[in-house]
Amino acid sequence: MPGAPRAAYYGTKPVLGDATQAVAVADAPAMTSAAPISGGESPTEAEFNALRADVVALRTTVNALLASLRTSTLLDT
Repeated sequence: MPGAPRAAYYGTKPVLGDATQAVAVADAPAMTSAAPISGGESPTEAEFNALRADVVALRTTVNALLASLRTSTLLDT
């Protein structure tokens, strides 16, 4: 029976024992945009702005997660 597949490391093998625990990041906020637009309608300014606010909030959360991983040395800078 062949052995289980193995992960290959190129260069320096990561040492997870040297990493510190990543700082917790709050969950992404709930969606603020309205129900989906149907029938080929164009979004109103309010719908567009709500969607944009959701995207900005998610970008902020993702950037906080990346910063936390970098600080904990689990992700290279």
